[in-house]
Amino acid sequence: MPPTVTAQSPRFATADAVARIAAASRRTQQPQSRADLVSLAMGEPDFDTPRLVTEAAQASLRAGRTHYSPLLGEPALREALAQKLTGTAKAPVSAADILVTQGGTAGLAASILGIVNPGDRVVIPDPTYSLYADLVSMAGGIVVPVPLAPDLHWDLDRLADALTDARLFVFCNPGNPTGIVHSREELEALAKLLDGTSTIVISDEAYSDLDYTGRPFTSAISIDGLHERTVYCQTFSKSYAMTGWRVGYLWGPSALIQASARIHNTFNGSVNTFIQDAALVAVQDCGQDVARMREAYEQRREIMRKALSEIPGLTLSSPEGAFYQFPRYDLDLPSVEVVAALHAHGVAVRPGSEFGSQGEGHLRLSYAAGPQSITEGVRRLAQGLASLQ
Repeated sequence: MPPTVTAQSPRFATADAVARIAAASRRTQQPQSRADLVSLAMGEPDFDTPRLVTEAAQASLRAGRTHYSPLLGEPALREALAQKLTGTAKAPVSAADILVTQGGTAGLAASILGIVNPGDRVVIPDPTYSLYADLVSMAGGIVVPVPLAPDLHWDLDRLADALTDARLFVFCNPGNPTGIVHSREELEALAKLLDGTSTIVISDEAYSDLDYTGRPFTSAISIDGLHERTVYCQTFSKSYAMTGWRVGYLWGPSALIQASARIHNTFNGSVNTFIQDAALVAVQDCGQDVARMREAYEQRREIMRKALSEIPGLTLSSPEGAFYQFPRYDLDLPSVEVVAALHAHGVAVRPGSEFGSQGEGHLRLSYAAGPQSITEGVRRLAQGLASLQ
């Protein structure tokens, strides 16, 4: 019989890291669409994973590929990723410096926890993906948010001041939640700001295949002055509609990747072998699938933009990549209250404040949803906002 729990039972203290994360985190679980709710909150493609990827996983399972993988990842996948990144970086990339991770989230965690010491200053844009601040807080670092310029690109003067003596700068390109794409000129300006310093950069390029600017996407690792100090974080989730597969990868300076591997191996261990076999097929054979989905997102972006432009009181952003619109509303209400009211009208979106204090007064809407969901969701959004006027 189990012991009886009484009022005198001891209280068990948790680690300080838990309290630090709880204090910093604005992340909340977002709902999926259901009969009474249209969700424009999910940062998840509504496409099925490409058929070749699914078939590769099935074949791998039938072949008995269910045992432990090497801790850094399967050699064939790492070699294929090294070839891919050699083209991205415009310089040789060694497979020895690639770590296959349990999704992009585990890659970010492994890299940040492998770099940041308690008290280290870590600069992040504001607003940006909220996981960065959570992980810095877990490590005991000091988050230094830097407000973006009115066009949602970097404010280089503010960034220059904040980067003084910073241990790390973390950003995503294309941006979440803003949808902006940092140009080669912006990245070169960042390189100049960091010249002669020991500041490390983490470039989260999860949405790099979803760029609608009409110019070639510029990765941080292709820029002189950033290449040698940048940890590149990537995931299969967005480009290949593989969110549930949980596979990503890191590349960067050897010492930093080895440190990240130490953290990742302790937290996660190696990624499932059959998942890596499927990821290899995605890299080698699914370029047309990526292009097809990207074209669909661009069309959906226009559907959402047109529908939102007809709603009074909204100031639209100009998304250049990813699959997000980040409009500002003119109500004198916190974004969490606006989101709650919209939920009551049958549409889920994310509050801008989730992504930083400078996101307040904004909403994040995803056009990864299908066209019908976008049209109906924005219709409900318009009704909800009208009810708050």
